[in-house]
Amino acid sequence: MSASSTRPSYAAVLRMPCAKRTFTAAVVGRLSYGMVSLTVMLAVSRATGSYAVAGTVMALFGAASVFLTPLRAALIDRHGPRRALLPMAGLYAGLLGVLAAVGWRPGAPPALLGVVAVAAGSCTPPLGAAMRAVWGELIADRRLLQRAYSLDGGAEELTFVTGPLLVGLVVGFAPPAAGVAVSAVLVGAGTLGFAMSPAVRGVAVRASRVRLRMRGWRGLLQPVVVAGGVGLALGAVELLVLAFAEQRQHGDDTVAWVLAALSAGSAVGGLLNGAVNWRVSARIRLPLLAVGLALALGAAGWAPGLVTLSAAMAVAGLFVAPALTTSYLLADEAGAWAGGCLLYTSDAADDLRSVGVGGG
Repeated sequence: MSASSTRPSYAAVLRMPCAKRTFTAAVVGRLSYGMVSLTVMLAVSRATGSYAVAGTVMALFGAASVFLTPLRAALIDRHGPRRALLPMAGLYAGLLGVLAAVGWRPGAPPALLGVVAVAAGSCTPPLGAAMRAVWGELIADRRLLQRAYSLDGGAEELTFVTGPLLVGLVVGFAPPAAGVAVSAVLVGAGTLGFAMSPAVRGVAVRASRVRLRMRGWRGLLQPVVVAGGVGLALGAVELLVLAFAEQRQHGDDTVAWVLAALSAGSAVGGLLNGAVNWRVSARIRLPLLAVGLALALGAAGWAPGLVTLSAAMAVAGLFVAPALTTSYLLADEAGAWAGGCLLYTSDAADDLRSVGVGGG
């Protein structure tokens, strides 16, 4: 753990024992989540010829992932990240491979796509929440922990920038289902590297002994509602942007650029948020950030073209990572990082974001 005298900077965060290795592996795995929503949506829509089917499949994928989050959290809390994450990631990657194979050519049965999507969503490994658990174990200084969460949030947003761009690159020369296969490889490799880190071994040792210590469930209400709302809104945005581009006869690569603008704005906002020593409490900042995001997304709905839509999305993104990071800090203050509540409060937003459940 860090000493309280550690200088609160992003460099200091990465100097923590095993931080670079563990963080890099987690980012590689989470890059899959930056790709999976768009690439599955494109693959299903091309395989079935229906956006309604694509939205339904994504809703099933997301529902299975979100509603089974407490079960996956309980497994990790009981067995530790290493023993629980590796089987989850293996199943998830394998089922994504099956989904890619089924959706490779047009004419895929919608029912089969839905069944495979539900199975895959049920196994989604919570790499984001697990990484934040590692930060909580490595760092004791509250100011440095804010930097760590902001760095983590910024990097996660960069995966949502890079992910759609990778999808745009893949669909330029291969069927969208190839992107699903790439997502499977990334999550498998990243989770393996993360789970084998010595820093994760330390969390696993504590997992069997830790007990939930909370000041009260009411302290969790605000961060859970905001984090879930942000994830739900961003999930809906992905399908809406896809429909926007299709209506105006733009290619799939333009969707990737719009979503990349959203995530780029979020990455910038997250890094700026982490660099500021706030005098306003997190509990006051959080609703203000949520309102700012709502207003920006509402304004984006009036965008007449892709350029203005991309600009509006970039502005909206400035509020995303700060809102989520502030939610994590409030959950930490409530004691929710102990046990399964760590995974439930933080991973629900990740699941909603990455699988686009709102698009259903």
